[in-house]
Amino acid sequence: MTAPLRIGPYAIERLLGVGSFATVWLGHDPALDAHVAIKVLAENWSHDLRVRERFLDEARLLRRLEHERLIRVHTVGELPDGRPYAVLAWANGGSLRDRLAAAEIPVPAALRLLGEVCAGVAVLHRHGVVHRDLTPGNILFRRTGPDDTEQVLIADLGLAKALAASSGLTARAGTPGYMAPEQDDPGAVVDTRADVYGLGRLGIRLLAVDPPHVNPSGPESAGCAPEIRLREDVPPAVAAVLARATAHHPADRYPDASTMHAALTRASTPVGRPMESTVASGLARSFASSGSERRKPSPRPSRPHRIRRAATAVVAVAVVAAVGAEPRATGPAWQVGGTYTTGPLTVVLPAGWSATGTSWAGQFDAGGEPEPALVMSPQPRRWAADPRLPGAFVGLSAATAARTTLAGFLAERTHGDCTAAPPRTTRQAGVEWTVVAYRCDQGRPRIVESAGLHPGRAALVYVQITPPEDTPEFVDTLLAGVRVR
Repeated sequence: MTAPLRIGPYAIERLLGVGSFATVWLGHDPALDAHVAIKVLAENWSHDLRVRERFLDEARLLRRLEHERLIRVHTVGELPDGRPYAVLAWANGGSLRDRLAAAEIPVPAALRLLGEVCAGVAVLHRHGVVHRDLTPGNILFRRTGPDDTEQVLIADLGLAKALAASSGLTARAGTPGYMAPEQDDPGAVVDTRADVYGLGRLGIRLLAVDPPHVNPSGPESAGCAPEIRLREDVPPAVAAVLARATAHHPADRYPDASTMHAALTRASTPVGRPMESTVASGLARSFASSGSERRKPSPRPSRPHRIRRAATAVVAVAVVAAVGAEPRATGPAWQVGGTYTTGPLTVVLPAGWSATGTSWAGQFDAGGEPEPALVMSPQPRRWAADPRLPGAFVGLSAATAARTTLAGFLAERTHGDCTAAPPRTTRQAGVEWTVVAYRCDQGRPRIVESAGLHPGRAALVYVQITPPEDTPEFVDTLLAGVRVR
């Protein structure tokens, strides 16, 4: 990956990290003589409207909440190729994932850290927001002030949704091992108790005797109740807190992060001795003493505490990637007017529209080859970035048909800030389409999600459309022009 020299007014110094949907660079702000982290949407997702929405929603949400326990957003911008970027405060102390990889965190520091994370998530819950992806990689540290006081920050809210939009047709998303069981059910209500589950899993990762072998999807499905052993110096009452937080049924967990934090504080605090509420005095010193060198783990205790849970399955699944498009090196690069064909897909182009061949980002067939897709619009390469442009993404995927149903797939394609019309069906060009139309107050006024099954083989055909305004027949006409072989 070649580092850009500049992003907007910021000089780029080095790569900080690469994720599924974005790349993060360390930049320098010349006006303030300060470092910033610049998060850029990955190129292969730039054509996907939902991923762009998620990316920008995260920046807007962090900006709106503006709290010392959350990573801060300075501004957003757009690259010349149309990809959005967000300028964030630089977490110069790294992530919890990095620290766990380098050394075992002593129990007192681990308990204080878990309390700090609970307090940060409680900020989200007070504002009606569910994070849904609490992992060590999303817990960051920032050192500030002359004494290097360390703050614990909650980051990466790309999966977060307002509570009002997190029930019904909600996308399955999260990280296996930290994702609550109900997040694997597209029809389930995902609320603050899902984050409580994630906090419990973080606690187990911090405090277990042998964390690398803690398997959250372990043998429960086979009828065996797994045991998780905590280190000997973990207060016995903490095991009960983590057991309740990671209960399979949401009703059996703490209702939110604030309630869990209070229970953790009581369980961690010896009688008559208040627990430290900040990391400045104890947590930072404990981390600083470990440095960057790997330390030997403490000896395993002979009588660790155990977390016992009922024999219920916690299914670990891959994160369901949103749909995107990326350029292909094969086939015609551009077609204007008439029809356009890429692989088994052929479309009739509306008047004045062009098309470009792509592959469906994140979708691969049984042979490992990218599955086919295309983007069509009056300006296909600008469609995803410009909300004023109508356009459509068309993709064909056997892998998607094998893993989910039409209803399940469309449940992954909801738009949280929009109002959905009831699903309808229409038969066009031999395909029975299910169509869900959204009206939106921000950005594009209309987004239409539609999917059907290939009439001749096990494959799902997907069309996402942003139609021109005041064209009630446009969607069915466009679907009638989609042919698959």
